[in-house]
Amino acid sequence: MIPTPALRVRLPAGARPSACPSASILRRALTPLVLGLAAWLAAHGAKAAPGSGGLMLRAPDAAPVEAPQFATDIAVEVSGPTARAVVTQAFRNTTGEWVEGTYVYPLPEDAAVDSMKLVVGERVIVADIRERAAARRDYEAARRSGRAAALTEQERPNVFTNSVANIAPGETVLVQITYQQPVRLSGGTHALRVPLVVAPRYSPAPPLVAPAAEAPDSQAGSTDPVPDRARITPPVLDPAAHAPVNPVTLGVTLRAGFPLGPVRSGTHPVRIEETGPESRRITLDAGPVPADRDFELTWEAAPGRAPTVRIEETGPESRRITLDAGPVPADRDFELTWEAAPGRAPTVGLFRERVGADEYLLAVLAPPSGGPMPPQAAQRLPRDVVFVIDNSGSMAGASMRQAKASLLLALDRLDPSDRFSVIRFDDTMERLFPEPVPADAANLGLARRFVAGLEARGGTEMLAPLRAALADPHPDETGRVRQVIFLTDGAIGNEEQIFSAIVAGRGRSRLFMVGIGSAPNGHLLRHAAELGRGSDTVIGAIDQVAERTRALFAKLENPVVTDLSARFSEPGIEATPDPLPDLYRGEPVVIAAKLGRAAETLTLRGRVGGQAWEQVVDLAAAVPGAGIGKIWARARIGAAETARLTGRLPASDADAAILALALEHGLMTRHTSLVAVDATPRRPAGVALTAADLPLNLPAGWDFAAVFGERSAAPPPRERRAAVPVTTPAASPASRSIDLPQTASPAPLHLWLGLSLLALGLLALWRPAGRGRAR
Repeated sequence: MIPTPALRVRLPAGARPSACPSASILRRALTPLVLGLAAWLAAHGAKAAPGSGGLMLRAPDAAPVEAPQFATDIAVEVSGPTARAVVTQAFRNTTGEWVEGTYVYPLPEDAAVDSMKLVVGERVIVADIRERAAARRDYEAARRSGRAAALTEQERPNVFTNSVANIAPGETVLVQITYQQPVRLSGGTHALRVPLVVAPRYSPAPPLVAPAAEAPDSQAGSTDPVPDRARITPPVLDPAAHAPVNPVTLGVTLRAGFPLGPVRSGTHPVRIEETGPESRRITLDAGPVPADRDFELTWEAAPGRAPTVRIEETGPESRRITLDAGPVPADRDFELTWEAAPGRAPTVGLFRERVGADEYLLAVLAPPSGGPMPPQAAQRLPRDVVFVIDNSGSMAGASMRQAKASLLLALDRLDPSDRFSVIRFDDTMERLFPEPVPADAANLGLARRFVAGLEARGGTEMLAPLRAALADPHPDETGRVRQVIFLTDGAIGNEEQIFSAIVAGRGRSRLFMVGIGSAPNGHLLRHAAELGRGSDTVIGAIDQVAERTRALFAKLENPVVTDLSARFSEPGIEATPDPLPDLYRGEPVVIAAKLGRAAETLTLRGRVGGQAWEQVVDLAAAVPGAGIGKIWARARIGAAETARLTGRLPASDADAAILALALEHGLMTRHTSLVAVDATPRRPAGVALTAADLPLNLPAGWDFAAVFGERSAAPPPRERRAAVPVTTPAASPASRSIDLPQTASPAPLHLWLGLSLLALGLLALWRPAGRGRAR
């Protein structure tokens, strides 16, 4: 077997290495890891494939140099209802310059990021959690003084930026980030989603004149809907001109806590190893390939992407060769789902964790879905359904096909008693009907033709269609359920504007978000559904359309558990969410709480189909769990953000609560950052530092020209880093809202052509002058 040099690194979670007795042993152990990773990156990226076009950087008064190479390893351990992930990012400087690398990357929107370590040679620097401005000052001071430093900042709950300063020529440094997240459960299926790429975001331009009724943005001091647009628009590579970059290896250790049934990934080929009735080991798998001429040609044609191989000797003149689990391009999210073995699904999950003097609880409770339902619950109320479909440029290709197929299936499920409407939007908006119309054959036929004719183009102006969908012409009508089903990839930068519009206009509507494509915006989908008192789902591939559309409508068509409340036997318990959301059949109640010592029971009350429902849970049955305190704190931070958006808490009070929680629990937020700074200067005085914004892949299935060729104009970014990628002017002014690296252009040919023309011109000028002197 030809192994891949391991990217995985496990560091102690305790004190700084300088205070740890095994620090020297740890440094010696990490040295071959860094060297091995450097060799792996060099082997996979040293030779550029035709058209691969490595990203080039231009430093002041210096020739362009190649950007750092980058690779990621992700190790996830699932323990019952929680998952702990270790993300190791490797920055490899293949140039002769000192480099600062900046990389924008995604994490789950509900991740509690709590630690970061920087590994430089034999040195391991453990990060501190600081207020964001203080962390930035410390990093900039280290950057200027030539010291190694790393800074991790949150741009959105699911978008982060890592900056690593003073990477020496030929050096590889590692940045390791850890986070905790809850496992999602819906309809008996447990799901873990690991985002791997940040999709390009559409950022609406600021209004030329701010409406008098709208106050300036509290954070930016302006009416710009995306004041940080420059920080969430890294360079994106055109897959037609560049081989994929940023390879990822990923492994999951699954300990479900119950006997397992099917375990699968709908996004990536995986290798699943059974390690027990309740556990599995999952790794990415490239799949088998026969040892023939075609395999050799593919291997030679894709340097930098070639997977490792397993070679089995089958005779003196023969071998059997299969691809081994190896890195994949970071161009789509990874999803893993698992179910309990038949008849073994738990109905109650209680988990406790003690952290210091505090005790935390995570309760996962199933509402009454398996037993007999009240007669009123079986009655299906007629509905008014407004479908909203995103047909902007980012939806071009596979995403548009998935969205249209999902909407057509949804139309087929409407009942004659239902009314419906369809709205489509890009940077324009069109309503099929001015108001919801009966779901009869004529109207459904018109809707099907309308949906079938949609094409993806233009920008993603989401605010106007959202407001139109939430506008209720009959707000006092009873006896009908009003639902808004929103199909989009969510590739926008003005999420807060969308959230505020939902709070202001939701009325009696329930908002259901359907994420489309290989890398949807989980933060937008999840939080919009929470504020809209609905739910969210993701359709990442065309073969998931039927199953997930059917599951979504099974929720919509079944009774909800409303008026939910939770009461502990001890008063004053801090629990989240508060208030509890409406639940649809198959959805569990998930409560995180910080307990007192006298809490013995938890009582849930609600109404199902108009009939009272109650469940009492004995907290003594809770089993030990891991990371529950972090999950509780992260949920409380999210609740403070929601209270700010809904006006239940002044912005200053919400910010203070978020900062206090983040510092107490060591978590990343929009107010706190992780910073690691070495004590010893390493870059020689007077030597320049070249800055690099590392490029991202275009999400799988996206159409580069549709995204960047038709995007509506926006002001150029107001904030730039010290050096920028070499670019050529875009073909259209519509692409000015994002910097696109054009490193595969025929620049050398143009240069030689220009020099040749210049020489001919000088020769033409010289010849007449010579003849004049002769006369």
